[in-house]
Formats: sequence, structure tokens, C-alpha cells
Amino acid sequence: MQLLLLSNSRAPDGGYLTFCRDALAAQMQGVQKALFVPFAGVSLSWDDYAAQVQDAIAPTGVQLVGAHRDDALGQFLAGDIQAVIVGGGNTFQLLAECRKRGWLVRIDDAVRSGRMSYTGWSAGANLAGLTINTTNDMPIVDPQGFGALGLVPFCINPHYNNSLPPGHQGETRDQRLAEFLIANPDKQVIALPEGSWLRVQGGQAQVAGQFAAKRFAAGKPVEDLPVGTALYV
Repeated sequence: MQLLLLSNSRAPDGGYLTFCRDALAAQMQGVQKALFVPFAGVSLSWDDYAAQVQDAIAPTGVQLVGAHRDDALGQFLAGDIQAVIVGGGNTFQLLAECRKRGWLVRIDDAVRSGRMSYTGWSAGANLAGLTINTTNDMPIVDPQGFGALGLVPFCINPHYNNSLPPGHQGETRDQRLAEFLIANPDKQVIALPEGSWLRVQGGQAQVAGQFAAKRFAAGKPVEDLPVGTALYV
């Protein structure tokens, strides 16, 4: 499998998918058409979302086919598409729409078989994990179960930040993830700060980008994963 799992899409200066241009270009080598899955978009129409991403990846020369379009399935089944790109937004809506429309199984088969690469950011990275339980999003819809693609043997927490704003009395991110592991002690979580990502090739995932990731596991101290760290998947 070939996966690119990004924590976020926006650079600190507001640039869209600009901080990861080289990683995207490498991921899209040999790709002419990619299925774009826009279902995490809530306040932005899926047509507008697809257009936004098309503009951002224009330097790669890849043409996007929106998974919401009537002709998308035909192109997907005909072998015209070589990659899957899953945008961020609300993870619950993303999973609900993918499951309802039959895309969850189709994407899983295509990526596991090596026919298509998988790129996702934020909610799209969550979808690649075992479950979406470690998303930061509000459950605005019922996805009929939290099980995700399971392309990697752990859950992902994108936009990782453990800071606590002054005066805020709620839990930190670390505390929330510790709660998840108490309820799900058989699982691990890889937390990705903004500006970081995982590149998965074959049986290995490598931490890449600007900042170290963190690994959370039940009964163990939180582990720093510096850029370049390899995880076996």
C-alpha cells in the first residue's frame, strides 16, 4: 500500500496544501486521475470543495473526479483512476456518506490491492485508521458505526495539540486520548501535530514533515516519534 496521511491542509500562512507540495508531488507520480472524496465538507459544497483541491494540486497535473458525481463510479470501476484523495472536514459525515454510498468497501479494496494510492488529510487521515473514535470532530450525523478503513493498525489523532488555553477547565488532548485507551486498551493512537504526516509504503510508516508525532498506548508513557521514525504496519 502507498498512503500519505496528513494532519492538516492549511499552512500557518493560510496556504492550502502548500506546506506538503513535495510530498503530494511524490505521491501523485504516475497518476493521471484521482478520485476526490469531498464528503467531509459541510459548510462548503462538494463541487466547490473539489474545485478548491483541484486548484491546489494543479502542479501535479492530476485530474480529480469527485466521488459525489454520477460518473465517478463508472470511471473508478473502469480503471481510469489511479489514486484516492480524501479531504478533511467532519469525520462523522465523511464516514456516513462513504458507508451509505458504498465507497468505503470500494476504496478499501482498491488501496489494499495496490491498484490505487491513498492520500488523506485531517478527517481523511482519520478514515485510514482502525476507527474514527479519535477524531476531534463533533458527531453531527450518525455514521452507523465508528469502524474505518483500517489501512494502518492504529487510530490517528490529527491536529494534535496538548495546550490548555488560560481559563479553560476541560480536558487536554492527552487526557482525552488516555480516556479512549482506557475504554479501548487493545488499540494505539498516533497523534500528528499540524505540519506533520505519515508516509506508508509497503509494511512501513514513516513520520515526516516538521514535527515529531506521538504514540499513545494503554499503560505506557506517551512516546515521542521524531521525524524519520519508522513504524511497522
